[in-house]
Amino acid sequence: MDYGTYRGVYTLILMVLFLVIVYWAYNKKSKSKFDDIAQSIFEEDEVNKDPNLKEQKNGND
Repeated sequence: MDYGTYRGVYTLILMVLFLVIVYWAYNKKSKSKFDDIAQSIFEEDEVNKDPNLKEQKNGND
Protein backbone atom coordinates (compact mmCIF):
# COMPACT_ATOMS: atom_id res chain seq x y z
CA MET A 1 0.00 0.00 0.00
CA ASP A 2 1.29 3.41 -0.85
CA TYR A 3 0.82 6.73 0.93
CA GLY A 4 -2.22 7.69 -1.17
CA THR A 5 -4.07 4.54 -0.15
CA TYR A 6 -3.44 5.24 3.55
CA ARG A 7 -4.74 8.78 3.12
CA GLY A 8 -7.86 7.45 1.38
CA VAL A 9 -8.55 4.92 4.14
CA TYR A 10 -7.95 7.59 6.81
CA THR A 11 -10.36 9.95 5.04
CA LEU A 12 -12.98 7.21 4.80
CA ILE A 13 -12.66 6.43 8.51
CA LEU A 14 -13.04 10.11 9.43
CA MET A 15 -16.07 10.47 7.17
CA VAL A 16 -17.78 7.46 8.73
CA LEU A 17 -16.97 8.78 12.22
CA PHE A 18 -18.43 12.16 11.31
CA LEU A 19 -21.64 10.57 10.00
CA VAL A 20 -22.00 8.46 13.15
CA ILE A 21 -21.62 11.55 15.36
CA VAL A 22 -24.16 13.50 13.30
CA TYR A 23 -26.61 10.59 13.46
CA TRP A 24 -26.14 10.33 17.24
CA ALA A 25 -26.64 14.07 17.73
CA TYR A 26 -29.83 14.26 15.67
CA ASN A 27 -31.32 10.92 16.74
CA LYS A 28 -34.82 11.27 18.23
CA LYS A 29 -33.90 8.96 21.11
CA SER A 30 -31.21 11.41 22.27
CA LYS A 31 -33.44 14.48 22.02
CA SER A 32 -34.96 14.19 25.50
CA LYS A 33 -31.55 13.71 27.10
CA PHE A 34 -30.13 16.74 25.31
CA ASP A 35 -33.19 18.83 26.24
CA ASP A 36 -32.74 17.92 29.91
CA ILE A 37 -29.08 18.90 29.76
CA ALA A 38 -29.92 22.18 28.04
CA GLN A 39 -32.50 23.06 30.69
CA SER A 40 -30.24 22.12 33.61
CA ILE A 41 -28.43 25.45 33.48
CA PHE A 42 -31.67 27.25 34.26
CA GLU A 43 -32.44 24.92 37.17
CA GLU A 44 -29.10 25.79 38.78
CA ASP A 45 -29.88 29.51 38.50
CA GLU A 46 -33.23 29.04 40.23
CA VAL A 47 -31.57 27.21 43.13
CA ASN A 48 -29.02 30.01 43.57
CA LYS A 49 -31.73 32.72 43.59
CA ASP A 50 -34.17 31.04 45.98
CA PRO A 51 -32.68 30.20 49.42
CA ASN A 52 -35.60 27.87 50.21
CA LEU A 53 -34.60 25.59 47.34
CA LYS A 54 -31.04 25.44 48.70
CA GLU A 55 -32.33 24.34 52.09
CA GLN A 56 -34.46 21.63 50.55
CA LYS A 57 -31.54 20.27 48.54
CA ASN A 58 -29.06 20.50 51.42
CA GLY A 59 -31.53 19.15 53.98
CA ASN A 60 -31.41 15.68 52.39
CA ASP A 61 -27.62 15.36 52.83
